[in-house]
Amino acid sequence: MDCKDGMLYERSRAYLSKNQDGKEDITVAMPDEILKQKAEALPQLTADECYYVYMGEAFYYNLLNHNGILLHASCIEKDGVAYLFSAKSGVGKSTHTHLWLDKFPDARMINDDKPAIRLIDGEYCACGTPFSGKNDESANIAAPIKAIVFLERSTKNSISRISPQSAIPLFLAQTIRPSAASVMDKLLTVLDGVLKNVPIYKLKCNISEEAVMTSYLGIQNDLSNGEKQ
Repeated sequence: MDCKDGMLYERSRAYLSKNQDGKEDITVAMPDEILKQKAEALPQLTADECYYVYMGEAFYYNLLNHNGILLHASCIEKDGVAYLFSAKSGVGKSTHTHLWLDKFPDARMINDDKPAIRLIDGEYCACGTPFSGKNDESANIAAPIKAIVFLERSTKNSISRISPQSAIPLFLAQTIRPSAASVMDKLLTVLDGVLKNVPIYKLKCNISEEAVMTSYLGIQNDLSNGEKQ
């Protein structure tokens, strides 16, 4: 990936591959002419910001060929497993995960904006990526996914497991939706695997420590009860 010398360069240093034999799985490029066209479409961004955004999009489309997607989510790791919290901008997913980090000293951020979800050795994992939002909170780590949680603001805290059918529109609202049918098929194939293997929840929450415990204990209790049945 040609990172140039700006934002993408700085954020990608932690992800440098130790494998330098030239056998890359993915090669991402953005020709100057294409970048110029995209920059004209987004005049509110600097050229550097535009390059960063669209290289992330190009990476996403390549990732679909490797059993993976990017999800607009804030993702943390605790006890060796990953929890992803997704919602539209402004709902408070980053605020919620930072409350987790405050509550649990052993927790750590995987990615605060666009973690990758990948099938690795038969298990769906959350992975850090250089595409990490305005605050650049990300780590080059991967962890098996314990749960994916979609947030909704509420004055009272509650969490419940939702069906794959209910989860599909929530996922599609928080990832890139390809216009080409063949690429959409790849996305839906990956999504089908995620929905069949990863518990999906809806969390109604406020901004409080109680919301953290509602989500954490609710997930543990739900999964524990499922194992007993």
